[in-house]
Amino acid sequence: MTSSKKQSIFPGGKDTATGAYSPGLACGDLVFVSGQGSLDPRTQEIIGATIETQTEQTLRNVQRVLEAAGCTLEDCVKTTVHLRDIAHFERFNKTYAGFFKKPYPARTTVQSGLWPGLLVEIDAIAIRGGGGG
Repeated sequence: MTSSKKQSIFPGGKDTATGAYSPGLACGDLVFVSGQGSLDPRTQEIIGATIETQTEQTLRNVQRVLEAAGCTLEDCVKTTVHLRDIAHFERFNKTYAGFFKKPYPARTTVQSGLWPGLLVEIDAIAIRGGGGG
């Protein structure tokens, strides 16, 4: 690692977190992305009513945080996925796979209680320059 100093990552250059957390945190070459949902970055309203639409928006939000840290989705080495209903897994997985290239990041997928209206939440760990960014 190049440095162990922690740096908060804010997509768009400003802190829009609704709690005591950073949307992203860089520590040397590692980038940690906090759980992202399918919220519109401007309005904080949920985008989409289907697992496919919400997965797309959620991954775009993960991508925004990664880009603010100088990474891409190709730099992801691990994701954790929370689904409101595990029965959505196959539909979620098909959409998710369209955002990543092989070798895919390691992944944990669980069923969880999520904020009202959210069907999916994803967090990620990336390594700067780890995959293609």
